[in-house]
Amino acid sequence: MSAVLHAYHRLPAPLRSVAATLRGAGLHAWKYGPETDRLADEALSRERWSKEQWRGWQAQALQRILQCAVDDVSFYREEGRHGALTSLESWPILEKDSVRRSPRAFVSQTRYHGRACRLCTSGTTGKPIELWHAREAMHAWYALAEARWRRWYGVSRHARWANVGGQLVVPVSQRRPPFWVWNQALHQLYMSSYHLAPDLLPFYLDALAKWRIDYLWGYSSSLYALARGAIRMARTDLRMRVAIANAEPLYPHQREAIAKAFQCPAVETYGMTEMTAGASECEAGSLHAWPEAGVLEVVTDDGVIRPFGRGELLCTGLLNPIMPLIRYRVGDRVELAPPDMICACGRTLPVIRSVEGRTDDVLYTRDGRRVGRLDPVFKHALPIREAQIVQEALDRVVIRVAADIGYQSSHGELLAARLRERMGPVEVDVHVMKEIPRGPNGKFRAVICAIPREERALLMERDCAQASFRLQHDRHDARNTT
Repeated sequence: MSAVLHAYHRLPAPLRSVAATLRGAGLHAWKYGPETDRLADEALSRERWSKEQWRGWQAQALQRILQCAVDDVSFYREEGRHGALTSLESWPILEKDSVRRSPRAFVSQTRYHGRACRLCTSGTTGKPIELWHAREAMHAWYALAEARWRRWYGVSRHARWANVGGQLVVPVSQRRPPFWVWNQALHQLYMSSYHLAPDLLPFYLDALAKWRIDYLWGYSSSLYALARGAIRMARTDLRMRVAIANAEPLYPHQREAIAKAFQCPAVETYGMTEMTAGASECEAGSLHAWPEAGVLEVVTDDGVIRPFGRGELLCTGLLNPIMPLIRYRVGDRVELAPPDMICACGRTLPVIRSVEGRTDDVLYTRDGRRVGRLDPVFKHALPIREAQIVQEALDRVVIRVAADIGYQSSHGELLAARLRERMGPVEVDVHVMKEIPRGPNGKFRAVICAIPREERALLMERDCAQASFRLQHDRHDARNTT
């Protein structure tokens, strides 16, 4: 692969676009089929089903997936579980490391037959996972995306769009444009997220105008960087129909800047390469999960699995019988609304109240709290382009700051004070940097917990033990009261 990438980077810019188009044609065949528009129409028609209709639909789809897993997937047979898993509640949690170590053990032996698309997760933690998807599953997933990631916002896959993502378009060392390729097969201007330095942003904005882009799609931090550049240069010629943020939480200050710069709504979406969960933001501001994609649960901080509430997300995919993932811990923390909640938009799709980010994006305090959604630390128009919080120990945190014009040390002191307000007495060091490095997949992580996983596991065990003690104490008090 490195040799292919090296050869690609040596191509002239027009030929790189040709190569991207050829690759895009192959992806188009896997993503879309003649049934895509029909499937998208059907997805939209289901959005106001009754709760009973959704429960019945999911129960049938879930039973098919569970039966496939116990019949055809060697991982579950080798564990000696065949015949014992009649309902989802009896299944154990599936960790990513299990899939990462032996991905083929999760592939259906009777349904595979070589007719599957092999993909890899983007590897936020630097450790990607191999996945296999049936063509029918890919078509179903991208039909849902067409319906709820595009049609909800008045656009389609046939319009001209820009995707600011983590594929390496040109070498990171390159400082001359183009930092993008035109993928004719997908009507897509694919732009590198690795080159969004302040002095290079004008080239990106000129490219959006030149290619007559209708809507934007990309990492929240990348769209925000483009927006800041457009606002700084007072560009008013970049009116988009919508800016669709994915792969990272969309914070309020980012949403405001993106909407202002591109004169359009900025919306949040949620999804994953595993295709076990997807969600999109409606006009009322709710993030709606896709029931067709998977059954969602959470593991609370005291280790209890529940169908709603706050905790680590578990997904049971319903689309892909070739590689069924059951109660798969995806590594994100979310809050799921109660199932009886009805959104003001009128859709009966489940609501995700918040996506707090990766479990590695949650910080730990000495008094046992987990602190997420730290974007308020950076509010109120501070002169910074972006910032990153890294927890190195329970009592030590580093804030990396890419300073903007007008930045002073007092601004760093203010950031430290705001962080302590949320975490308590911790040592906070502020490091001013020219640029904050991206991860291996081009994503920007605003919060990183660098405490070793073993230590975090001990913290969780301690918290579970304390929760159990409190529960027993409360029951004892209740008995004495009665």
